Amino acid sequence: VVVYFLDARRHRWLNLGFASLQPSELAKPALILFLAWFISTRQRAINDKHTLGPAGLILTILGITVVAADLGTAMVLVATAAAVLYVAGIDRRYLFIGATLVAIAAAGAILAKPYRVARIVGKLDPDYTIISRFDKDGAIRRYVQRSVSTTDLGYQPRQSKIAVGAGGVFGLGLMQSRQKLMYLPEAQTDYIYAVVGEELGLWGSAAVLAGFFLILWRGLRVYFLAPDAFGRCLALGVTVSIFIQALMHISVVLDIGPVKGIPLPMISYGGSSLLSTLTSLGLLLSVSEHAG
Repeated sequence: VVVYFLDARRHRWLNLGFASLQPSELAKPALILFLAWFISTRQRAINDKHTLGPAGLILTILGITVVAADLGTAMVLVATAAAVLYVAGIDRRYLFIGATLVAIAAAGAILAKPYRVARIVGKLDPDYTIISRFDKDGAIRRYVQRSVSTTDLGYQPRQSKIAVGAGGVFGLGLMQSRQKLMYLPEAQTDYIYAVVGEELGLWGSAAVLAGFFLILWRGLRVYFLAPDAFGRCLALGVTVSIFIQALMHISVVLDIGPVKGIPLPMISYGGSSLLSTLTSLGLLLSVSEHAG
């Protein structure tokens, strides 16, 4: 069982015959529901060991299975859990301990996969200028190049910025993107925001970003008006999950953060991501229906 979950190629997608399903996407609404239920039932004893123990065990198991295959989704889950637990009143020292353990686990997950190391190197030192000073025999370069199809680690961010810059203020027009024609990898999923910038320009990109800020505003409004702890945790978890994922995608496209394959909610191609997002929004609307 452990080998199955740690095998990223088998864990990332499930073939259902008529369609493929990405299990890590379904972990988002599942985690939000669990946190909302757990915190609402243990709100007065949130810092008790009988509360932190089971919660920590479940989050650890979930984290291991998700990190093994999809580090980006794991980061979204961690940010969501941290926000919900912080608002629920968990002691900051426990959050600090958890953040330290997450950082160690994330570092180990990155080092375990050459392509993840390549993304970090591509962002911080794509020409190996700094790395070559202490990596005299080129071990790190060989390890990184074991999983990359090009020696140019800055290729994806460069093509993304070219797409965004080519759009200008008003864009080239719908379906007129040039970068998505074999220049920009995964243009329909991981770099869809770059295509939006190229085809719709600054106004289109700003409109998409404004849409996610609208979700943030409405989600926080539902959080403050929710009638009970379960509804508040549910609203906060959904809002943070969607907004954080959107910011991560946009930061990658604009070369603010390292390359990470993460879809833009409701816009990127992918049925699993859309199903997860719409399920989460349905939960948010359910809470909103009962909000004062």
